[in-house]
Amino acid sequence: MKRLADKVTLITGAGRGIGAAIAFAFAREGAAVVLAELDIETAQQTAQQIKAQTGARVLAVETDVTQSASVQHAVSEAEHAYGALDVLVNNAGINVFCDPLTMTDDDWRRCFAVDLDGVWNGCRAVLPGMVERGAGSIVNIASTHAFKIIPGCFPYPVAKHGVLGLTRALGIEYAPRNVRVNAIAPGYIETQLTHDWWNEQADPAAAKQATLALQPMKRIGRPEEVAMTAVFLASDEAPFINATCITVDGGRSALYHD
Repeated sequence: MKRLADKVTLITGAGRGIGAAIAFAFAREGAAVVLAELDIETAQQTAQQIKAQTGARVLAVETDVTQSASVQHAVSEAEHAYGALDVLVNNAGINVFCDPLTMTDDDWRRCFAVDLDGVWNGCRAVLPGMVERGAGSIVNIASTHAFKIIPGCFPYPVAKHGVLGLTRALGIEYAPRNVRVNAIAPGYIETQLTHDWWNEQADPAAAKQATLALQPMKRIGRPEEVAMTAVFLASDEAPFINATCITVDGGRSALYHD
């Protein structure tokens, strides 16, 4: 039997990268999948690919996670199409890396609006139904920035620390109602954003090699490796895992010294 058979799931930022990989993995495991994505054309293309490859029930909904009404609309569309939501994956996020003393107010607000408020908007939209039914799983995509600091990345790690706190607080708050809230902290993952960053450097090949050299496994992760962790947390295989964070970084964050 498929691990997410008949579960109704909503994934934010699911048009590409880690979010798309999670959507594909959930579909292969039998879930009905709703892609809540700001770039609706990308989401629709991904939805078509998922349906063609898996035959799963899949829907794309234009969603701005910074707007609570938009997230609530996505939840309503998901419930109208497939029924009550069993799983929410808060994946949507952006990189905002600034010097703290030259960062603008707009940079600060933009980072928190997507990376922290967006997660809360998703949780707030699905929790009433999950609490009422006495079942549900929320998976927040955090980052190793949630507990490690890289200079030059402010205020991104501040927001991701907040995601971890939100995960723990909500997980404990709703544990008596059998609603689990967990997080995944990816390290370096081979997404288009990672390739874009390498390509922006003076020597892209050298930049890539430097990144790989930092990793204990001498490679970076694949989106599918994050996705299968999300499948586990969303499934009935993890009923006693709550208010915690699983790190997917090949051991990098455990390394004391390069």
